[in-house]
Amino acid sequence: MFEIGNSLREARERQGLGYPEIELATKIRAKYIRALEEENFTSIPGDAYIRGFLRTYADYLGLDGDVYVDEYASRFITSWRDDLPPRRERRRIRTRERPIERRAVLLVLAGIVVVTVLVFVAFRIPGSSKPAPATGTKQRHHRTASLVLHGVGRGTYVVARLNSPSGRLVFSGTVGVGEDEIVFGGGKRFYLQVRKPAGIRVKLDGRAVALPAVHNLRVLVTPQRTTRLHG
Repeated sequence: MFEIGNSLREARERQGLGYPEIELATKIRAKYIRALEEENFTSIPGDAYIRGFLRTYADYLGLDGDVYVDEYASRFITSWRDDLPPRRERRRIRTRERPIERRAVLLVLAGIVVVTVLVFVAFRIPGSSKPAPATGTKQRHHRTASLVLHGVGRGTYVVARLNSPSGRLVFSGTVGVGEDEIVFGGGKRFYLQVRKPAGIRVKLDGRAVALPAVHNLRVLVTPQRTTRLHG
């Protein structure tokens, strides 16, 4: 048996990580991260959230998330939550406004159907629309790439963004053993932050991507090359 909160706090402090950085990477609010470190589980809404937050936060720190979830379940799941009084069910109060709301919804749906029919008829009338003249140039089709993340070993925590470290977030989470995460980012360049590269295999458009065996790896992956980023 070990102290969950102190272990998480010590791991964070050893790596010099702050709450804002962890919140941005894991999508866990800072107040819940503090609650985990203080073992204040009553402030987190529900066992499912507690288990998910524990596993994600521990994996992000390079720890074994399953161990922390099992320790929480053995010490807390049958203690304070079993002592809580049962929640009282709220009675649903029916009001006279319900029929009015239903009629309003039906009228809106009827209006949408009428507009759709009118648009369809307008396009069916001969001469109502003309094809756009050819410009003599071929339209370019920008094909997007697909990124496949496959968990091996114990899996790992991965953050995937489009084009750059500040680009649009397209994936953030733990890829477990045997799990496949398929990411369509809307482009061909992906920025990856991988906590433990040994726990994942990466393919871009079916081509295997070799990742350096560096903890907290940051790379830019394109169909042509894989570039490691520093800092």
